[in-house]
Amino acid sequence: MTPYEPRVGDTVEDTSSKRYGKVMGSEGPYVQLRPIGGGREWDARTDRLRLLTRAEALRAGVAAANARSRGERP
Repeated sequence: MTPYEPRVGDTVEDTSSKRYGKVMGSEGPYVQLRPIGGGREWDARTDRLRLLTRAEALRAGVAAANARSRGERP
């Protein structure tokens, strides 16, 4: 099986922190991720990323929008 190669714009799960984010870029073995609802980027190892299905990405986006509407940070 070919390992997942993250691309800018992919929506992924950082399995080490259980957080969802959008791939913003990469540097060596790390990828820069931004939370779905916006916020501060973090670095994650490429071998710890899982590409979300379309349904999972949509669910994460809706959850972030709902949290914003309640005045919470997603």
